[in-house]
Amino acid sequence: MHGLGILLLFHIVTSLGQKVHGSDIIHGEKAPENSMQYMVSVQNKRGHHVCGGFLVSEDFAVTAAHCAKEEPEDVVLGTHKLSKRNLSPVKIEHVCKYPTYKDVGFGDDIMLLKLSGKASLNYMVKTIPLPTSSNANLKDDQICSVAGWGQTGTNHFTVDDLRVVNVSILNPQLCREKWGAGFPSNVICAGGYNTDKGFCQGDSGGPLVCDGVAVGVVSFNNGKNCDYPDVPNVYTDISKYLEWINSIIKTNKCV
Repeated sequence: MHGLGILLLFHIVTSLGQKVHGSDIIHGEKAPENSMQYMVSVQNKRGHHVCGGFLVSEDFAVTAAHCAKEEPEDVVLGTHKLSKRNLSPVKIEHVCKYPTYKDVGFGDDIMLLKLSGKASLNYMVKTIPLPTSSNANLKDDQICSVAGWGQTGTNHFTVDDLRVVNVSILNPQLCREKWGAGFPSNVICAGGYNTDKGFCQGDSGGPLVCDGVAVGVVSFNNGKNCDYPDVPNVYTDISKYLEWINSIIKTNKCV
């Protein structure tokens, strides 16, 4: 391998130690009632919340691919308060990670969860639309939001009530410059840089929502520092994976 290739590979591998799975909501607020009914809590076999996610059809939810490490078994729908579930958990029938996903530092951090049955869509449970083209068409400084049940600060505990915070879209080139070599493609940056708002560890997979559309999936931030972030928060750009998502939903199986 050429020396430059070795150097880039070394940078990527060493950087992975700094890229930590995220999405705890920092400096946000409790989500209003009767809002964000598309949010789902992804839970393990012990009934513990491990990741966020969002419903995109009656029987499919989107989350982050790295959440597969948590061995998710169920999703909880239709609630903001995890200790007071309105509905019984729904079993996850299949976990569909993007085929080329390796690690958050290499990108492609997106996964579909096939539910064991179709959810009844009503005032408590709703789907959220995805982008309609392969370009999210986001503008610098556009205000979007991210929600989750994670920690509210470095080394804090996760929360019982869903929380939400507004974040600004950052210029892609600025984001790439701040992260340096080895930064993955097909991502969106919002929050976490030059602000005290964004996400942190413990509740990955939640959606970045702009104008009512889920445009991103919470992927990673820098280290475990949620108090003074120095690089942007990073989301998987959903618009780059629409063909794959639509194919799975249409055929009802992982591809």
